[in-house]
Amino acid sequence: MNHTDLTQRPPRSPRVRLGGYVVLPRALDKGRAALAGKNGEYHYACPLDQRFLTFAGIDPAKLQEQLAQGKGDGEVLAWIEENSTTKRQPWEIAQWSAYMEARTPGDTDTRQFFIELSGEAGKTREDVHTFFDLLDLDDYVSFGGKA
Repeated sequence: MNHTDLTQRPPRSPRVRLGGYVVLPRALDKGRAALAGKNGEYHYACPLDQRFLTFAGIDPAKLQEQLAQGKGDGEVLAWIEENSTTKRQPWEIAQWSAYMEARTPGDTDTRQFFIELSGEAGKTREDVHTFFDLLDLDDYVSFGGKA
């Protein structure tokens, strides 16, 4: 089975797209790594993955079954398109992906959590505004990069 060893490097950025979907390649990396016992600190079907899974109308356990069969990204995308309970149009996927890329903390508790995490990753960074910015920075720092 083709898997990513997330003890050695991070999953793909949440910005990377497959079939127009942000988050999907990252979720696939985490799912494959979890199957191989190489997910490290990363969790498949975490809240970010759940946003994709809900939007795409895909059950996380069924997607995991597809990954366990050793399917590549293109095969998994075809399975998602065939088995989605929401059957999204390309324009819906594009708008959802753009929204997710620009998403910032909405409520006070989430903003506080965001500020604490971004402070841990890099106290002097002025370029961390979105959740994707924070995830990319955290991945970078977690594997030896300097904030």
